Amino acid sequence: MNDEQYPKVFIVVLNYNGGQDLERCLASLLSLNYPSFEAVVVDNNSDDGSFERAKGLFPRAAFIRNDQNVGFSAGNNVGIKYALERGARYVLLLNNDTLVEKNFLSRLVEAVEKDPKIGLASPLIFGANNETVWFSGGKIDWWRMRAVQCREKLEKDSFSSDFISGCAMLIKTEVFKKVGLLDEDYFLYYEDTDFSLRTKRAGYKLAVVSESRIFHLEKSEQNKKNKTYWLVLSGLIFFQKNSRWWQWPYIYLYVAGRRIKNIIDVKKEKGELALAVGKAYLDFKKTGRN
Repeated sequence: MNDEQYPKVFIVVLNYNGGQDLERCLASLLSLNYPSFEAVVVDNNSDDGSFERAKGLFPRAAFIRNDQNVGFSAGNNVGIKYALERGARYVLLLNNDTLVEKNFLSRLVEAVEKDPKIGLASPLIFGANNETVWFSGGKIDWWRMRAVQCREKLEKDSFSSDFISGCAMLIKTEVFKKVGLLDEDYFLYYEDTDFSLRTKRAGYKLAVVSESRIFHLEKSEQNKKNKTYWLVLSGLIFFQKNSRWWQWPYIYLYVAGRRIKNIIDVKKEKGELALAVGKAYLDFKKTGRN
């Protein structure tokens, strides 16, 4: 690609009490060698001052503040709409606890531009130690009701992924016209799996580009109880929404078995994670989806 052929990319960074991670993420974006991108920070009503500090330090970025924490899907949708209104060719969703290599975006876009069938793409994502792979593709395990991240180091691009992680998801804007925005029934987790599945069912490829690399600090691990709750609740919503009719009897029995196990775990006082799982099941039942 020469300078006249770089399609416009809007990088949407969702923030909620991101602290200095947001500043580090935006600072790493300044090093990109891709000449045609804009950063858009969407803040879910942070109260740690991270939004205000970043706004003062990075005047080239656009800053949008929501009046409440609307979650991952709804928050990113605000940024996606902003980008679409301004003629984006691509939208990149990027977690605020990531650091990027300077050529990650150019290599990512270049790979996608070569194949018009690719709708979503991800860089190879490493963990905080810069060596362990955090995401190199994903598999949906329909029988165990979970989305599993692959963590193998890729030597070449992969086109076999069931889903692309919302940690760093490059999206062709034509995809939104066919499948819509992120589903706001998901507050946190599984929205990326849902969007990926809808994109794949619409006929697009999902790609992981091996030469494009970023690093994920994954601060969500600091609150295991909260993460467990949302993983369970959003997982239940995902499989209820997306399972085929012939899978429904099995899904019903599997969830019933898991629920019984959780009741036993709670009675045996197996800790706060068991209580978080139990709350997720109860809240799922309150939605009337089960």
